[in-house]
Amino acid sequence: MAVSTFLTAEWRKLAIANYAVDKAVLEEFLPAGTELDIWQDNYYISLVGFMFLNTRLKGFSIPCHANFEEVNLRFYVRYQENGIWKRGVVFIKEIVPRPAITMVANRVYKENYQTMSMSHQWLLSESKLQVEYKWRKKSWNRFTVQADAIPLQITEGSEEEFITEHYWGYARINDTLTSQYEVKHPKWKIYQVNEYSIHVDFKDVYGTKFSFLTGQIPNSVMLAEGSAIEIIAGTRISCNMQKMSD
Repeated sequence: MAVSTFLTAEWRKLAIANYAVDKAVLEEFLPAGTELDIWQDNYYISLVGFMFLNTRLKGFSIPCHANFEEVNLRFYVRYQENGIWKRGVVFIKEIVPRPAITMVANRVYKENYQTMSMSHQWLLSESKLQVEYKWRKKSWNRFTVQADAIPLQITEGSEEEFITEHYWGYARINDTLTSQYEVKHPKWKIYQVNEYSIHVDFKDVYGTKFSFLTGQIPNSVMLAEGSAIEIIAGTRISCNMQKMSD
């Protein structure tokens, strides 16, 4: 079956905080047919802030919706198809500042988007880069990263490679049906992170089950440059591993 492009954009300046959690925290959110992916005995959940730039939906730019922030909370899974493992992510919640984006993403890909007030700041000097993302529910939440200004190649087999190279998205439709879509992009470069600060009320934003992350020190914090990306129109996976077009 021919594939078609649903969305193109650039994902830029991805600030990523990775927390090792008990697998039981994540298992109840697993879409049918997937299993948890693991990095050196750790099951990671990641807070990710970045910019969507030059966004086009099926080739068309939508006024006032081309450039916007996103912050998401995600974890890592894999799905076996025809003997080949596909490595992907599952989103607990994706936050954006535009209601139309929320409506389309939730309807088409069965994701858990929510609209909030958001802002960002990028400050670049000769030697330093500071990236900050803010979003507000009851109060403002903030994720700030300070790094060297020159991005570096990601080392093969590294934690950075594990986190950034999951090229599929999976979402639970019901107990037996899963939405699957592919994200295409080249290998990213990574900045050397020197400092960071995370002021997030995880209970307020993500619910009681994730309140334990408030104030928890992440296992690692990364800043990826990102690239142009392409999201392929999705398919659905039934519990017997047959696919149907969305």
